[in-house]
Amino acid sequence: MSAHGLIIAAPHSGAGKTTVTLAVLAALMRRGVAVRAAKAGPDYIDPAFHAAAAGAPSVNLDSWAMTVPLLDTMTAQAADGADIFVIEGVMGLFDGANTAPGRRGATADLAAHFDLPVVLVLDVSRQAQSAAAVVRGFATHDPAVRIAGVILNRVASERHSVSVGSAIATLDIPVLGAVPRAAE
Repeated sequence: MSAHGLIIAAPHSGAGKTTVTLAVLAALMRRGVAVRAAKAGPDYIDPAFHAAAAGAPSVNLDSWAMTVPLLDTMTAQAADGADIFVIEGVMGLFDGANTAPGRRGATADLAAHFDLPVVLVLDVSRQAQSAAAVVRGFATHDPAVRIAGVILNRVASERHSVSVGSAIATLDIPVLGAVPRAAE
C-alpha cells in the first residue's frame, strides 16, 4: 500500500466508529486530501456511507474470509491514488473468530498486518477517569497493534472531556478530539 493510513476502531459495537469515520472522511475531502476508505468485515452498509463521504468506492477487508494475498491486493487497489487510506473497524478492535492470529476477522488483524496506527473511539457516556484504564488495556493487549490516539464520544460537557482527557494523558496517548453527547 503506497498511501498513508489509519484504522478507526473501538472497544465495542455502537461506540461511534461509523460517525467518526464519516466525519474524518468528509473533513479530509473538504481539505482537498485524496482519501479512500474500507470497512473491516462483511458489512455492506457502511461502505456505501464511506463512498458518499469520500467520493470514491469503499471496499470490505476481512482477514477471516480473505487470503492474505487477496487482502494485500484489495488494499493496494483501494488505496491507489489516495493521500490517506482510512479503515473503519468492525465490532471491538480485538473481536473475531476463535482461530489463528491474523486470520480472526478482527480489526486488530488488519492493524498488525498493514502496520497501521489505530485511533480508538471511546464512548465515555458512563465513565470518566476509568476510560484511561480501558485505553491502557487496549494499548498493551497486543504489541503488534499501536493505539495512536483516542477520540472521545458522547462527552457530556467540557468538564467531562477535561476529566477523561487528563486521565488518558498520563498514558502518553493523545486525545485527538471529543464528540458531544446528542440525542439526535
